[in-house]
Formats: sequence, structure tokens, C-alpha cells
Amino acid sequence: MSDIKLTLALPSRPDDRWELARQMGVEYAHPHPAMGGAGLGSGDDRTGDVSTDYDELLRLVNAFENVGLEVPVVGPGGSMSDATRLGLEGRDAEIDEFCQHVRNCGALGIPVVTYSWMTRFWWMRTDQRVPLRGNSLSTEYDHERSERGPVEDVDATEEDLWENLQYFLERVVPVAEEAGVKLALHPDDPPLSPVRGVPRIITGPEAYDRVLESYPSDANGISFCQGNFAAMGADIPEMIRHFADSIHYVHFRDVEGDTEHFVEVWPDEGPTDMLEAMRAYHEIGFDGPMRPDHLPSMQGESNERPGYEMKGRLLAVGYTRGLMEAVEDE
Repeated sequence: MSDIKLTLALPSRPDDRWELARQMGVEYAHPHPAMGGAGLGSGDDRTGDVSTDYDELLRLVNAFENVGLEVPVVGPGGSMSDATRLGLEGRDAEIDEFCQHVRNCGALGIPVVTYSWMTRFWWMRTDQRVPLRGNSLSTEYDHERSERGPVEDVDATEEDLWENLQYFLERVVPVAEEAGVKLALHPDDPPLSPVRGVPRIITGPEAYDRVLESYPSDANGISFCQGNFAAMGADIPEMIRHFADSIHYVHFRDVEGDTEHFVEVWPDEGPTDMLEAMRAYHEIGFDGPMRPDHLPSMQGESNERPGYEMKGRLLAVGYTRGLMEAVEDE
């Protein structure tokens, strides 16, 4: 039996979205920079805005708990940057800060910490106003058009990134094990290499096999972003069963297309069999956070936070909860 923690990305500072989450019946929150208006796809290589300071994190957890929301997952926090991924000067200090953040999360009962290995470019999209049903607005990635942009000067190969990831894991995983925290590595988005001359390595299921084999541990695992795996051409239910115990966090979303050209779609009309995916999570006994993610912007919304406006989450939470209940009743 699974005990999925239906989770929403929410801003780190209290606002009406915290109350809306509770009104939807959501009980878990992922403090997320995009919900505060940060520009995704801007080249920012930081993947979290949660402080590494214990007392600040404690106050954040308490603030969520005061409105009935638990925090089962946070981003890496601190200043983890390309220095760590490219093996540049300063990486040891960044890794030390990351390790302290993991210890703090363990002390506060936060079971999952996410991170990525995307270099120079983070969440990349070439269009943020693609019309879907009813003129809701979604995001798109078109590799051919993106590649017309300037090539980045990065002195590294894919194998360099693998060596630096191994260096990171050897220092961080033992800390996570001791702290009782699970690490969740997010796929590259888009999951292909290179991007404007920048190598990327977390681009397919075989990459995750290599990550898990490189440091076998219950603490070394996956942020299973269904949209990225769908763009990879992977069979989503099959991959859920394949990675099973290594899935520590789920982004429950879907895309239409492939790695070189895809559009984010409504979860109830995409190509993935979402009911069968939910059955697979149920079969493996997944009991971690699951986040409806990257929803289209709807009528009346500014689209200033593409993929992270709030109205679409009303549908996504109800749809996801309905699938969960349907599977549990089978």
C-alpha cells in the first residue's frame, strides 16, 4: 500500500496561496522559488531559495505547520552552483554548505532534499504562451530555435560532469544517511545534451541507473519528473516499477512531444496513461511527496510565473486525488 503525500509548490512567505492549498485539502508544501516570481529559464543555476540557516528553516517549517501544512521536501538551498558541477574553485565550500543543509533538514524531520546537475542552463523554455484548450497558456521547448542562440563557453565534457557528480555523492550521501534524509536528483530539463555547447548528463533512464550504481544507498535517489521522462520517450509506468525504491519525489505532470520539441499539457489530456502511472506508484508502495507540476495559466492569471500559477492546481489536485482514490479502491 502507498501513502502518497500530495504536495504543492508554495512560496516561502505566507500569502493567500497557503490558504488556498488548505482549502483544496492539501496537507503538504514544497517551498519553491518559482512561486515567488523567480524567472525560470533565465540561466540561474541555483535550484532552491531555502536558507541553510537552521533557525530560518525552523521558522519556515513552523509557519507552514501553523496553517496545517507539513514540509516533506525542500530544494538544496544555499549557493550550490556550477562551481560544484564543473569542479571549480569553491566547490568544497558549497558542498560543505549543502551537507549542513541536509543535517538541518534531518534535524527538522524534512525527509527529502532535491538537487539537479544542470549546468549553466536550468529549466529551459522557448515559449511561455502556447495556447491550449480554452486559451489556457502553457510552455514549450523547441531545440532548433534555442540552438540559434549564443554558444556558452564551458570547459567541460560529459565525463567531467560524471566525475564531479561522483565527487559530490561520495561526500554528501554519507551525511544524508546519517541525517535520515533522502536525496532526489532531478532530470535535466530539457533532457538532452549538449545545449548551446553545454554538456548535460541526466538525460535518460540509463543515466539514473549509472547514478544509483555509482553510490548504492537508500539515501541516493531520484526526483521522478514524469514530464522529463515522457520527453525521453520512456514508458512511465515501466520506469516507475524499474526505479521503485529509488523514487523519493514525484512531479506528476505530462508533456506532448520529445526531447527536442515538447509542450507542457494538462494532466488529464496528455499522452501518458496517468491512471496506469498511479497504479504503478501504488504497486511499489510509494509513500513520498507527489507534486502536480507545471500547470497552464488560466483566465485572469498574469502568466508571470509560467507553469506555476495557481488556478490550474485546483484541477490538478482534484484530478490527482481522484486517481489516487480510484487505485486504492481497486
